[in-house]
Amino acid sequence: MRFSVPRPRSLAAQLFAMQAVLIAVVVAGCVLFTYVSDRRQAEEAAKRQARAVALSVADSPSVLAAARTSDPTGALQPYALKVMRDTEVDFITIMNPQGIRWTHPDPDRIGQTFQGHTERALRGETYTETYTGTLGPSVRAVTPINNGKRIVGLVSAGIRVEAITERVQRQVTALLGVAAGALALGAIGTYVANARLRRHTHNMNAAELSRMHDYHQAALHAVREGLLMLDGQYRVALINDGGRELLGVEGDVVGRSVAELGLPAPLTGALLASEPRVDEVHLTASRVLVINTSPVSGGERRGTVVTLRDVTELQSLMGELDSERGFTQALRSQAHEAANRLHTVVSLIELGRAEEAVEFATAELELAQALTDQVVAAVSEPVLAALLLGKTAQANERGVELMVSEDSSLDDGLLPETLPARDLVTILGNLIDNAVDAAQGSVRARVTVAAYSQGTEDCPELVLRVSDTGPGVDPEHAEAVFQRGFSTKPSGPGGRGLGLALVRQAAQRHEGTLSVSEADEGGAEFEVRLPLRESGAVAAGVTSGGPVSEGSGGPV
Repeated sequence: MRFSVPRPRSLAAQLFAMQAVLIAVVVAGCVLFTYVSDRRQAEEAAKRQARAVALSVADSPSVLAAARTSDPTGALQPYALKVMRDTEVDFITIMNPQGIRWTHPDPDRIGQTFQGHTERALRGETYTETYTGTLGPSVRAVTPINNGKRIVGLVSAGIRVEAITERVQRQVTALLGVAAGALALGAIGTYVANARLRRHTHNMNAAELSRMHDYHQAALHAVREGLLMLDGQYRVALINDGGRELLGVEGDVVGRSVAELGLPAPLTGALLASEPRVDEVHLTASRVLVINTSPVSGGERRGTVVTLRDVTELQSLMGELDSERGFTQALRSQAHEAANRLHTVVSLIELGRAEEAVEFATAELELAQALTDQVVAAVSEPVLAALLLGKTAQANERGVELMVSEDSSLDDGLLPETLPARDLVTILGNLIDNAVDAAQGSVRARVTVAAYSQGTEDCPELVLRVSDTGPGVDPEHAEAVFQRGFSTKPSGPGGRGLGLALVRQAAQRHEGTLSVSEADEGGAEFEVRLPLRESGAVAAGVTSGGPVSEGSGGPV
């Protein structure tokens, strides 16, 4: 036999029950307070009414005159009944000083002794009390009838407690009707509000919502990717730890507009866009981010969900991979060229011209060795030297002459640990690639590279300069050329305009500068200056490197 465990009620149902009970308790408390308060007020009003009637009767000249006659009842009984009807009191009893009644609502009780206290009245006081007499419990007032200084009789006027209770009950009944209406309206309003809440909470109870919140918080902080949620006014509604780190924002940013976060303009524009963005690459001060945006809509725009992925390392590795591919293509081309030369040497030997074969092979070896020696002599930093040798082969394949300025001088061990080789490859590799693209097809296509350190021992800096013989950069685009997406060439499948943006990002990351100007031969000249923080490591390598004269070095 199976027993079904009842599922906890939803949060909306619990709130409805709690609010209904709360309304009922408040209404019951109001009714009780009103009942007690009204009863007390009714009793006070009854005492005042009885006192006023008793004093009016006692002060009546006809009552005083009848009290001095031999048969007061004959004159006073009709008078007392008439006053009872007019003033809506339950009884008016007029008696002699000994308490013998002259009047009473029940004629059979006339002549009997008054039931109540008269001592204070006999002393000349007027007072009220609650006493149980022949008509039951009543609120009564007792006052003397004075003939000068002598008391010739007493008057008692009263209202039954039962009548007072009936009055209060009528008021409470009306109040209960109003309270029932208020309870009904409150219950209906609560039901409507909770029905709406039930739709929003998907009929989940409080425990389920609490558990979901715990999971939500755990997932939010565990995800390495950045997550950013914007409301309909493009204010930050939620951001996780990954989002703070990737965007480089600190402090409490929830509730602030995206435009106030200090992000780069292209990235801010993408976040403020109303249309979705898919796998867009954007740069911050120190990272390369891929963003995806998706609007949240339910009949109206409610906000935007933004995911952020850090591809800084990936972009760097892709750059290195592109360089490796270029090296591979250059090696294939060199292998093909070497095979042609080897065939030439073999053919000369077969023709019996051994001396000419030796002379030809020796000349080729000397030329290759001279090129290598020139690069290594100018730039002995192994990473940069290898990069220049590889780029030289690539440039030659594209009909561009790559030269290293004679002023270049970088000793091995010059660069501090704070300036990793990967960043130098990113900076110099992208600058050379752009320069080769620009120079290709020009007259005497040439790219000149200069790399040297200068400055004082306290403030040394590394200077990397690349110039070309291409069309140059329009002065109007001197700043825009460093923005992501800017390019004067057609966009390929992967997009263009990222190289210079990455160069400036790497330079700014090391507190360096990047500038562009017109080269001596009319092309563009890009210059990067990077501070060398570890003065001890660069002291021996700091030179007085000056301006680079393009073409002063030999071909590489």
